[in-house]
Amino acid sequence: MELTDVIEELIDERGLDRAVLCSIISEGMLTAYAKKYPTLNLKVECDKKNGNVLVFVEKEVVSVVEDDATQISIKKARFINKDIQLGEKMWLAFDKEIGRIEVLWARQAIASRLRKIEVDAVYNEFKDRKGEIVLGIVNKCERNGIVVMVGDTPAFLPEYLSIPEERFSVGYSIRALLTEVLPEPRADHQLILDRASEEFLVKLFELEIPEVFEGLIEIKKIVRIPGYKSKIVVASNDINIDPVGTCVGVGGSRIKPMLKEIGNEKIDIIASTNSLEVLLENALKPAKVESVSVHDGVATVILDDEQRSLAIGKKGQNISLASRLTGVEIQLSHKQPRDNSGSFDLELL
Repeated sequence: MELTDVIEELIDERGLDRAVLCSIISEGMLTAYAKKYPTLNLKVECDKKNGNVLVFVEKEVVSVVEDDATQISIKKARFINKDIQLGEKMWLAFDKEIGRIEVLWARQAIASRLRKIEVDAVYNEFKDRKGEIVLGIVNKCERNGIVVMVGDTPAFLPEYLSIPEERFSVGYSIRALLTEVLPEPRADHQLILDRASEEFLVKLFELEIPEVFEGLIEIKKIVRIPGYKSKIVVASNDINIDPVGTCVGVGGSRIKPMLKEIGNEKIDIIASTNSLEVLLENALKPAKVESVSVHDGVATVILDDEQRSLAIGKKGQNISLASRLTGVEIQLSHKQPRDNSGSFDLELL
């Protein structure tokens, strides 16, 4: 059986080692022959030079042959090996064929082994890159996500790990966090990407801002509603570095590429502080707050009526992010005139 063309094609397309490939083909063919002839002791060898697959059967040397499938006469045996003795066993070329069903078994066995090798190769190549941002090209858009080629390896960006309303076309270049490297494929996918998490944004900051990567600026906390807004608390480990200004850059030169990468999702960068009240005031931006008081994990925030919608944000998302960032429940209040004396009552909004 000549498999030269098949072997060469697999070597070229998948970069497989010739010796490994021959071994896989031999095992697959042996499986097929063993199913067809289960009572015989067979072996299969692959000629690495010409791609021929050779099948052999083991026979016992006897004086009188009773079973031609498992025995050979001493006379015939000594034509092949003059030193062979009665009772010894020898390997002979097997000239019987297998049927279509057995060929399908062989194909399945070979395909399974090849797939296992490819899976292991992908896992070994990417397992140490888990948690890194990778660059890829959109290869295919599916109903529940997109397939991205990271080099020559397909990866999957699920819809639930994508930025809402984000749309990509085939050939589009994107960056994403390599969030999972699976030892075995899950739904045909082994590399799982993520663009919706806080961790993706942290890694993006490390890529775009050298001071963050070097640890001169530290991201203390980050909360995110992907596609809407993220709030990030940053601190400087160098008194000469302004953490907020450094992250924003001159004229927004550093923050703008990141905004473009995440579909112009807003990013509020907030300086770290030991004052919870000051942090709350900054966390509610773009609203302007008059005063903040915190008691038993609840923050009462006083602000003018026209600032209320800004503090709450679209669908309550701004105030939700501020609450998550500070770890306290936020109640908004405004000053309500009580009488003509100029005194005020506090009224919860």
